Amino acid sequence: MLGRLRRGTAVAGLVLAAVLGVGSWTSADAQTPLTGPPPGSAEWVADTALGVRLPDPTNASPAEVAAFFDALAPDQQRQLAFRHPQVLGNLDGAPVPLRYLANSLALAQERAREQARATDASLLPEEREQAARKAARYAELTGRQLLVFDPRGRGQLAEVFGDLAHAARTAVLVPGSDVDLASSDRLAAMAKELRAAAKDQVAVVAWVGYTTPVGVGLDAAREELARAGAPRLERLVAGLAPLTGPATLFCHSYGSVVCGQSAPDPARVSGLVVFASPGLGLERADELKVPVWAVARNPEDWISNVPHVSVFGLGHGADPTSPGFHARLLPSTGSHGHSDYFAPGSASLAAFAALAATGSPTTA
Repeated sequence: MLGRLRRGTAVAGLVLAAVLGVGSWTSADAQTPLTGPPPGSAEWVADTALGVRLPDPTNASPAEVAAFFDALAPDQQRQLAFRHPQVLGNLDGAPVPLRYLANSLALAQERAREQARATDASLLPEEREQAARKAARYAELTGRQLLVFDPRGRGQLAEVFGDLAHAARTAVLVPGSDVDLASSDRLAAMAKELRAAAKDQVAVVAWVGYTTPVGVGLDAAREELARAGAPRLERLVAGLAPLTGPATLFCHSYGSVVCGQSAPDPARVSGLVVFASPGLGLERADELKVPVWAVARNPEDWISNVPHVSVFGLGHGADPTSPGFHARLLPSTGSHGHSDYFAPGSASLAAFAALAATGSPTTA
């Protein structure tokens, strides 16, 4: 018993050392996950102007939300968007065009608020500078198709590329560490590459809808942020599935832990594609009810240095590219480093595009 304990402690130490020692990626910035309903939910629930009870964002399912909006006239739907943009813009199950409208209104409100703060002499200089940066970022996002917009904390959003209602298939990109509202264009660039490689047949959602780890520290070695993010991902795909059919999830790095924890439903998710993955928090792919594809790591991806174990709450389990995990393997030739698996001309992007468009990693 003592020997096993010592070996377990030694392995935990190796995991921690590896996770905390990956060069410039190291960070000790612990994150508190953003959970609960969107801002303004109390006012939404108290609103009786339409003479009906509005669905509670805390516990109403996407199906219940969809049924509620189906019973409203278009002008009633728009009234709610203008009165409660931050709630409606983030309400899974609400009509997609209505969410785009609501989020454009919420974005404009937040931009005006931050612009006012940027010139408020009562604030500290660093507070004014931060407000100016936020206002500039909100200006960059203006006019985009936003399915999620939540400015709290580091901020969350989901941006849609293509037409969810008419595309043949849908893909959802789930990011790893260091992606938030300010840096979401990195994920958006992957979405654009995937859509272009699939010859615009696929609608792509760049989903920054959970609190990601900052750097590669304890948050990245543990599953707490993934467990908090997984239900948010489940609600997203549950809200989309009646419109789009089952989506393919493309899960990068720590995002693969989120995908693994989300217990994907085959009626809503056609499969998972994991790349640069530290593990899914699972020992075998068949623990999930949907197909799992894992991309072979390119030689320059530092994730290869992270041990694939789970000890004392550290690590994310088996290597999804190992034979024992039983995932379906995809090539990575032509990609470089940890975040370049969508590189134009790479074998990984070609397989991603084929999977997104047809459900098969080859076009033959």
